[in-house]
Amino acid sequence: MQDPFTWLNPPSHWRRLDGDLIVTTDDRTDFWRKTEYGFIRDNGHFAYGTVVGDFSVEVTFAGKYRTLYDQAGLMIRLDADRWIKTGIEFVDESMNFSTVVTNDTSDWSLIPLSEAPDVEAVRARLVRKGSTVPHRLPASGWALANGAGGGLSERAPVPGRRHVLLTAARRIRGAIL
Repeated sequence: MQDPFTWLNPPSHWRRLDGDLIVTTDDRTDFWRKTEYGFIRDNGHFAYGTVVGDFSVEVTFAGKYRTLYDQAGLMIRLDADRWIKTGIEFVDESMNFSTVVTNDTSDWSLIPLSEAPDVEAVRARLVRKGSTVPHRLPASGWALANGAGGGLSERAPVPGRRHVLLTAARRIRGAIL
């Protein structure tokens, strides 16, 4: 059976198991662009499908979050300069709901979560409707963070094709709805 996703920066070790995508991330991989830190990273693991128009994508993922910036989640990517990633990120010794909106420069936000880093699975949803991209994480019901796609739609026209990601995590199950 052919895999429904294409890889950008495939990890050295990944496999399919009973409908799940099992990934072991490579060291020092990320998506990050032109902040006060002065560097660009565009080498994160990105398994994606291409969609046109409005869509909704929801995934459930689990990870072993132990090291600063360990993360897993969803991404919508127009190109190397314009993208959104959202999900769980390990910062300050705890799990956080993390979102990075990038239109040439990355803008990062965190919401601390009360769950321990060993929580079995987290579900996240990204929706593209018109020029907005709300992203949600069910912490207590659906929690909304960064309700719009930021500069993705306001400073640059949004092209018809978008790449939707299931980012690197130990186990991911998802569908484009």
